[in-house]
Amino acid sequence: MDFTPPNLDYAEAVRASFANQAMMASLGATLETVTPGKVTLALPFNADFGQQHGYLHAGAIASVLDSACGYAAFSLIPEGAEILTIEFKTNLLAPASAKRFDVSGQVIKPGRRIMVAEAKAESDDRRLIATMTATLIVMPARQGASDAAH
Repeated sequence: MDFTPPNLDYAEAVRASFANQAMMASLGATLETVTPGKVTLALPFNADFGQQHGYLHAGAIASVLDSACGYAAFSLIPEGAEILTIEFKTNLLAPASAKRFDVSGQVIKPGRRIMVAEAKAESDDRRLIATMTATLIVMPARQGASDAAH
């Protein structure tokens, strides 16, 4: 799908917001690409976020999937508005064992108030690790509000 973002500086806005994401910084996730309605993130394996079997914890994968959905939606909102996740459904399809995970998110249903996005996480050998479908809400700009994490 091709989308026209209402904020012509959408990529700069996404990158600036992502840079303020303490959770993504803690996980070591990086923002790789931004286009209208789509983003890609990279997540290196980090044993500090592992579970008892040596795989990356599902919570770490879900967090990055959520951010991929959120930033895909964030690229399509007006300047100053915010995006928040209302709900998500995650399917964990394979153990998260790889040196790196590539996570892509894309909007599948844009809207002025509610959006739906999907994301997928793949291992560095292209195995599908997990998918997410998320519903997000667009929050209008608030007077005096600080830049919220997305």
